Amino acid sequence: MSDATTQLVAPRRLRVAIYAADPLRRAALRRLIANSDHDAADTTEAADVLLCDGDCRSTEARPFVTLGGTDTGQAGLLAPDADANQIDAALRAVAAGLIVRSPGAEETGFAAMKETDLQMLLTPREIEVLSAIGEGMTNKSIARRLNISLHTVKFHIESLFRKLGVRTRTQALAKASERRRIETVEL
Repeated sequence: MSDATTQLVAPRRLRVAIYAADPLRRAALRRLIANSDHDAADTTEAADVLLCDGDCRSTEARPFVTLGGTDTGQAGLLAPDADANQIDAALRAVAAGLIVRSPGAEETGFAAMKETDLQMLLTPREIEVLSAIGEGMTNKSIARRLNISLHTVKFHIESLFRKLGVRTRTQALAKASERRRIETVEL
């Protein structure tokens, strides 16, 4: 092996813009960023990635990580009590184009959603697949009904499981049923 293949590449230093309503929290996040060998950017234009404390909606065309907010489709969503290592890893992953969800944050985000939000989150085809699952259809039957491949059915099921934060068909149906019940009560 040559020396070139055995050398480790140092992680890239990121420029991170911080949004936090509380000045003390903002200062703490700036220290955390500095201790993680990143630079705190003064403006969003100069940032590689944004770090938001709580709910914030970015109109910037940059990836952002939210601490303790609602899942609005941002690239990164962490629990509000995420530690420095989790935040650093999420910032690096999001800057590299990945999507990050911590388990507790995902449940909070989806639990706060209404059925209309759920419908906007799922594609029309995923809603059709979920409906077919509710009818007790097998993957093969769903593929025949929708005139798509078995592989495509499995892809849609995996996608809707991920979006709903569930692992089984029963959990997916329960989540959808729960969302519909909440929507009906609110009307």
